[in-house]
Amino acid sequence: MIDGHDQDVALMLRVQRGDRAAFESLVGKYRQPILGFVLRTLRDPDEAEDIAQQVFVQVWKAAARYRVASRFATWLFTIARNLCLNELRRRGRHPTESLDAPGPAGDAPPERTFEDTRSPGVIGEVLLSELDAKIEEALRDLPESQRSALLLLREQELAYEDIARILGVSVSATKSLIHRARETLKLRLKAYLRTGEWNAAAAGTPETTFPRARF
Repeated sequence: MIDGHDQDVALMLRVQRGDRAAFESLVGKYRQPILGFVLRTLRDPDEAEDIAQQVFVQVWKAAARYRVASRFATWLFTIARNLCLNELRRRGRHPTESLDAPGPAGDAPPERTFEDTRSPGVIGEVLLSELDAKIEEALRDLPESQRSALLLLREQELAYEDIARILGVSVSATKSLIHRARETLKLRLKAYLRTGEWNAAAAGTPETTFPRARF
């Protein structure tokens, strides 16, 4: 049975021969993951659409230079991240980050104290939606390299070695970035998750899970 990596390689080798159907197959598979990654980096839907399109234009133009030395997804997300960094530099909004610098703690969100007469199941759904929003907010505040490393690990399920290639750093530095990103998220979400409303809803909602499953 051919795995996803081998299928991607086979399609990309066909793209090298000018096969547009193979190219469209890769676009169909990776368009949403690339768009999501770019959107979380640039935070602008219109720019994200434009950059995501540029990613696949580059894939087509650079097909002849593609080498089966690593996963196709690694090559693809390297292109996506480089285009994002170029855009951030153009905006002048990409600060230099030291791997030895402490991660931003941020202000802890205030304790939420309110009464709610809705059923535990409804409250649980509302709180899950709120939690997703809190996670996205915390992700936006992470340094770009930490956010990218974490998203590539948890959402794209790439190996540390592949993430290191995309970021252009060592595997140990990649692990450090991911650890610091997780610690920052835990700190930002700690006050929210320990509220009485969350605990009560979680107790009555089996599908409610701590965001550790995502990060």
